[in-house]
Amino acid sequence: MAVGSVYKYVFSNRYISGQCSFQNTNNSKFFRKILWQFKRQKIHTSSRVLAQPRLSPQEVTTILRTNEYSREFHIPGSVKSYDSNQLPSNQPMEDARCEAKSLLTAGMLMGVFDGHGGASCAQVIAKRLFDYITISLLPQDLLQKYLQSLESGSNTAMPLLECFNDKYDLIEELKQIYAEGLKGFVRDLSSSRKDFEMSQALKEAFLRLDGDLSREALTTNNKDGLKLKTLSVALSGAVACVVHIDGVHLHVANVGDCQAVLGVLSDTDTWSAKKLSIEHNTDNFEEVKRIINEHPSNEKDTVIRMERLLGQLAPLRAFGDFRYKWSRTVMSEHLIPYAGEQSVPPNYYTPPYLTALPDIVHHRLTPRDRFLVIASDGLWDLISPLQVVRLVGEHMSGKVTLSPLRLPKKEMRLGEINNMLIQRQQGLKVKPQDRNAATHLMRHALGGTEYGIEHSKIAQLLSMPQEVVRLFRDDITITVVYFDPEYLRQSPP
Repeated sequence: MAVGSVYKYVFSNRYISGQCSFQNTNNSKFFRKILWQFKRQKIHTSSRVLAQPRLSPQEVTTILRTNEYSREFHIPGSVKSYDSNQLPSNQPMEDARCEAKSLLTAGMLMGVFDGHGGASCAQVIAKRLFDYITISLLPQDLLQKYLQSLESGSNTAMPLLECFNDKYDLIEELKQIYAEGLKGFVRDLSSSRKDFEMSQALKEAFLRLDGDLSREALTTNNKDGLKLKTLSVALSGAVACVVHIDGVHLHVANVGDCQAVLGVLSDTDTWSAKKLSIEHNTDNFEEVKRIINEHPSNEKDTVIRMERLLGQLAPLRAFGDFRYKWSRTVMSEHLIPYAGEQSVPPNYYTPPYLTALPDIVHHRLTPRDRFLVIASDGLWDLISPLQVVRLVGEHMSGKVTLSPLRLPKKEMRLGEINNMLIQRQQGLKVKPQDRNAATHLMRHALGGTEYGIEHSKIAQLLSMPQEVVRLFRDDITITVVYFDPEYLRQSPP
């Protein structure tokens, strides 16, 4: 099917035309993505795009639940549990995620990483960034002990993190290179003799890891093709949204266009959505202004073109993507021999044009803050933050009906039991199909209408052939973090 035919099909299709529109009322960003796909590639497929075999409800559910994961925490703390899930569009999937508990410092880390130009950068960032953050937060005495454990020459280095649901692994040669990079970071921090507060620690970790990705690509020799592996990480890219939760203190570090949204329950039991991340794309006027001001005035018409950096890259901050960061000399020596002249972006005069410096938002949690949703833009393209918060809020109410009734304590008054039964009865009205809140969000984002879930809509979106599915939906990664209101209520102001 030619590009024009696909264009006609997309905008006449009932799922996008308005007869059964996506739930997000502002879909301009989504349509811009579709138009960009049409401009940059031809789509070759057949009439099978229009007549895919229909998936059964059970098959849809199986697909949606393939990558779901849930975990509860039974020790006192602000984080009670979390749900996560991923749904690929690209093959291989370019999104990644990581959740971990710090073993040497207080706090928990959760992150969503959205790759582009390949999956390698997002996967490597997901494996390495939390180590860099944890190192940045170590006090000097503990940092010295950790450095000694690294340099002891044995495999007795102190563990930094307890990671949950870790599905990625790296080849041994890359592990060695990355271990040396982390060791160099520890040495530098140890010699600086200063401790960072949280915001500065997050910035140091992001920038140092990005710098290490560059150094590893430029200094690795070509033994066994290892140079090509480090170069592929450096030339692909990834945006990241990472949260650090320590008691009542929530810090969000964001690079690119993933989002973190807080679900807040008011005194009147209504939900509101509070965005805790700053997006770095052309919808952010201040970000566009920053980039233009960093380059000579004669580049003001070329730095941002077609709502993209140098007319090519949608996120305006990212890890990797060093062909927007390296000097022309470095490009000539290390990039062009592998990728050719066409790998240098047009109007490339005064690099760097791109940075991995995160914007940091701090929020002090209150008992009204019930959960946090971190997700790649594959979710936000289809559904608004407020709709996401309302859906998770309804899911919280209905989820209690999925388990047998158990009294939380032995001695309860009849009035307390009666209130529990009333809440359970109300929850039956919104009883969810999925126990996992991230899966619940995916189902509604893909199949939701104003009348409920439409099976034919979600079945078609999940059964499209690989060559066109990216035009309709992106990779989706979601993590829903639940807070303990009782813990937050008892925390000192």
